[in-house]
Amino acid sequence: MSYGASIVEAYRQVGIYAGRVLKGEKPEDLPVVQSSKFELVINAQTARTLGLTVPPSLLARADEVIE
Repeated sequence: MSYGASIVEAYRQVGIYAGRVLKGEKPEDLPVVQSSKFELVINAQTARTLGLTVPPSLLARADEVIE
């Protein structure tokens, strides 16, 4: 199971920052932005191999379930 910042969202933020720098903004003037979108990924196959039971409610909330 993994819960962390969305990689797609991070790449989007990099694009926004690069655009602002290319438009002439100084990098030291740019604010530090914290991730606002997080992803929950569950590897169901590994959980079964380890003998763990993942509740259906957690599987329903996951952004991705690896079978």
